[in-house]
Amino acid sequence: MSLSFRVAARDGLARAGVLETPHGAAETPLFMAVGTAASVKGMTSGQLRLSGARMLLANAYHLAIRPGAEAVAARGGLARFMGWDGPTLTDSGGYQVFSLARRRRITPDGVVFNNHIDGRELFLGPERAVEIQAAIGADIQMCLDVCPPARADREGTAEALALTHAWAERARRAWNPGGGQALFGIVQGGLYEDFRRESAARLAGLDLPGYAVGGVAVGEETPDIRRVVSLTAPLLPEDKPRYLMGVGTPADIVHAAASGIDMFDCVMPTRHARHGQAFTRGGTLNLRNARFADDDRPIEEGCDCETCRTVSRAYLRHLARLDEIMAPVWLTIHNVRFYLRLLEDLRRAIRAGRLEEFRRAFAAAEARGADPGAEA
Repeated sequence: MSLSFRVAARDGLARAGVLETPHGAAETPLFMAVGTAASVKGMTSGQLRLSGARMLLANAYHLAIRPGAEAVAARGGLARFMGWDGPTLTDSGGYQVFSLARRRRITPDGVVFNNHIDGRELFLGPERAVEIQAAIGADIQMCLDVCPPARADREGTAEALALTHAWAERARRAWNPGGGQALFGIVQGGLYEDFRRESAARLAGLDLPGYAVGGVAVGEETPDIRRVVSLTAPLLPEDKPRYLMGVGTPADIVHAAASGIDMFDCVMPTRHARHGQAFTRGGTLNLRNARFADDDRPIEEGCDCETCRTVSRAYLRHLARLDEIMAPVWLTIHNVRFYLRLLEDLRRAIRAGRLEEFRRAFAAAEARGADPGAEA
């Protein structure tokens, strides 16, 4: 078995469905916690499962460097290696083409990196990216692409797009459809609507199992992100899962789901936790702030996560101020559960045909703020 996708309900452009993989099923829209190096920072695999996670993301570039794709393969593949019993997805290393721009050289054949650990060369071409991800054994692997920076000019974006399309075709030829892994193409094109339309059409012609919208989490302003997502999502095949890479804030996710996106990932829940910040429906709380020193409430009333059921804002502020290791752990548990609850609520709203009502209530909660009347 490889991958299948079924849309069970629609509300406008939004879809609620089921993604079936060799490692189990996941309901969509879904959120994947980011475990770049086969570990979601601050949570065990058991805690992730209890929080409602059904699919995790890792990064092929990082795993190819440490411990090596072959080492992961020798230990039964990514899921078994990290003690996870559900589906996984690996990014090919395309994001590192953007984020490690000073450490790489792009050629028509692929990308030569001087890796960020010891400077040794790592070559990633579209075929090699498929080979690495096949060894890692993720249920979904991504085509290698070139992600241009935000505000790239038309010439630079066109060059990146030409390589992205050529590499997707080569990846399609290198991929084994019967090998139990699905291959997703990545739509690029920067902020240029004609490029986005061209990219969606070119990739749809490859008849891949799924498609992603890339290049909208690399420094763009929120209105630009939402414009590109609103344009691109409906251009992708109706019967295939649609994945928005690296986005984003809770409000961005609500908007994207309403535009027809099915899959999300973002480092914000774990990264914010490491900086003492917690997500709520009314916005983020910085629990290092003095105003929480005597606050005995949970992070968010009504949240069912272990953190909110166990400890107070005052205690979390105490831990965060001391840089105790448990501060980011407690906050990560809450933040990841917050994102997963958000997606659960979105699925229910779509199935019930009440998405617009949900969006209005969500916007009203954000407008009220996390602590109405509290001092900043």
